[in-house]
Amino acid sequence: MADPQQEATVVVDRELCLGAGMCVVYAPRTFTHDAESKAVVLESPNDPLPEIRNAVDACPMGALSLPSGHEGE
Repeated sequence: MADPQQEATVVVDRELCLGAGMCVVYAPRTFTHDAESKAVVLESPNDPLPEIRNAVDACPMGALSLPSGHEGE
């Protein structure tokens, strides 16, 4: 059975993202910045779900979200 932490899907609203980088600080194996300094979810996110959730919560613009199935775990 797959690890549910690895199945977390993060949604990035690129219109809201201003490139503050808090996501990269809290979950560096899940997020990076692209050439426009916007948040990008790496192809193989590799941070524990609590760290990903902290990154989502730390985004000053609210540009990151988790599907409802992972928000309250």
